[in-house]
Amino acid sequence: MRAESVILGRVEWWWIGHLRDRGIDALIHEQGQVVSRAQLLAAGWPEHRIRRPLRNRRWRTIHPGVYVTHTGPIGYGERLLAALLYAGPEAAWSHYTAAEQLGLLKPDANRPVFVTIPERRKILQRPGVVIHRDEHWAARLAAISPPRRTPADAVLDIVGITPSMDQAAAVIAEACQSGRVAPADILSSLTDRPRLRHRHKLRPIITDVVAGSHSLLEIRYLRDVERRHGLPRGQRQRAVDHEFTDVFYSGFGLVVELDGRLHLVPRQRWRDLDRDNRATLRAEATLRYGWFDVTNRACEAAVQVLQVLRRTNPFLTATPCCPTCAVADLRNISAV
Repeated sequence: MRAESVILGRVEWWWIGHLRDRGIDALIHEQGQVVSRAQLLAAGWPEHRIRRPLRNRRWRTIHPGVYVTHTGPIGYGERLLAALLYAGPEAAWSHYTAAEQLGLLKPDANRPVFVTIPERRKILQRPGVVIHRDEHWAARLAAISPPRRTPADAVLDIVGITPSMDQAAAVIAEACQSGRVAPADILSSLTDRPRLRHRHKLRPIITDVVAGSHSLLEIRYLRDVERRHGLPRGQRQRAVDHEFTDVFYSGFGLVVELDGRLHLVPRQRWRDLDRDNRATLRAEATLRYGWFDVTNRACEAAVQVLQVLRRTNPFLTATPCCPTCAVADLRNISAV
């Protein structure tokens, strides 16, 4: 008995029902002209029928036992499915690939395809494919086909391979902002991963996301400018004039806008100016900070925020974060 038949008898592939109901031609079409040897054998194709289009170069091999049935460029979607078919019946998209397919992160065709298989299985790595193994494979599957991790587990997969907390925070913020995964779900899944990298530092980040921080820059502002210097806590994502302000200090008439991008496009620059002008019409001051300001000049930003807040409360104080902090000499910080 062929190895593929043994596999089909032991574990049913996720595509078996579709093949049974629609046939091999429909399956190939819906898979973007990608097909596996296991699928062709399950459809009753003999070996010589599989070899013929490969020999004639009408088909090409993407991975061992996985073919593309056209001669044009192989796209990202085809690479995603080919990797899953190559990895076998017990395989699921994971990490960045699962997050992209679930709508948690923006797709990036330059990334490799991430696939996770059960701990007991071993397969050879392939170019452009990253294979992970997980003893809890079945418990972390989403109820969707083709197989992929749950949204919360896809996020934690990524966190587990990120080299820095900033990258982990950025992924969590972007995923939660998509509205397709709840911070509570990530926290729940976190309890099942005692050895996860950055685990003990994730809870405060997720708490900041729950509070309304929608990006890494917003998380860094909350942590490094506001909280570290003992400033009043601003309101995140206040809805006003059919838009959202990043940080609003209620009772102080101050809006802080955070943007990590460099806007060289005139249209975007006009949007920023228009937003600032509308804040002025509401009798609100606006301070605007970019990535460099928050990550390299957090103390100076805290001084500026405090100066504006003191227009309303001249006796408001802040806490120096270190001996050389610009907030340290409060005598030099007067209300303006």
